[in-house]
Amino acid sequence: MILILASYRRTSANLLAALIFLVAGVSSMSAQAQGRLKAHFAISMTGVPVGQIVWTVTIDDKHYTTSASGKASGVLSVLVNGEGSVVTRGMVVDGKLAPQDFTSNITDDEGNNELRMNFEGGDVKDLVGREPPQAGRLPVTDADRRGVADPLTAMLMPAGDDPFASANCKRVLPIFDGRRRYNLVLSFGRIDKITIAGGYSGFVLVCGVVLQPIAGYRADSMLVKYVGGRRDMELWFAPIAGTSIVAPIRVLMPTLIGTLEIRADQFAMTLPSPAPNAPPR
Repeated sequence: MILILASYRRTSANLLAALIFLVAGVSSMSAQAQGRLKAHFAISMTGVPVGQIVWTVTIDDKHYTTSASGKASGVLSVLVNGEGSVVTRGMVVDGKLAPQDFTSNITDDEGNNELRMNFEGGDVKDLVGREPPQAGRLPVTDADRRGVADPLTAMLMPAGDDPFASANCKRVLPIFDGRRRYNLVLSFGRIDKITIAGGYSGFVLVCGVVLQPIAGYRADSMLVKYVGGRRDMELWFAPIAGTSIVAPIRVLMPTLIGTLEIRADQFAMTLPSPAPNAPPR
């Protein structure tokens, strides 16, 4: 959980980052869904506030930009020093988002770490800022960088005409964040409800999530062994008005020290104003 628990434990930070990045992405939406989405997420561990994330998305019929920033807060801020930001820019192609540039900038007790990736056709073409090889880490191969999406683009899902259809959960998300390659295997859980004061209120699609670490992790990591393959993680999705996609609105994840919850307390989309009428002739 790099953005929030940056100094809790390096291996824990790396793995939890995978799910925190989930709430900060865009996958596919119809080209007519133009506007700006702004969401604020509160992060808690066993009910205790530990951090926050602000996520924004802007999109038109040709381009999109999505960004997220987070930092430690509450009781955790007196124990660790961690904050960071991530940004993706890309193109809208056939109604789907295709990433071109991804940047992450993380600052914690170990210093500042900036990473940049360029994509072409779903493959990573350039990567600057890789961590030096560490003993015990599973190497990331060239094949691991093909057919992937960055964490900011991988997550929001096309939902068709029915945002709550169980089929929307039946997919595998291949993700590469510049250091770690992993799959998120989704499955249908249930239909639930959620209410956000001043924001979304209504039904949500709840998907089960199985994390499949592939490369870039320490093979002997206790946290990877604990979380990888578990079937009690959940991602909650809500439809974004005016689009054909569903967006993550809540994450529940068991950890070695309790349940991590990431829950939106602001979730609002602003559609563009109509163009002014042409002046009379």
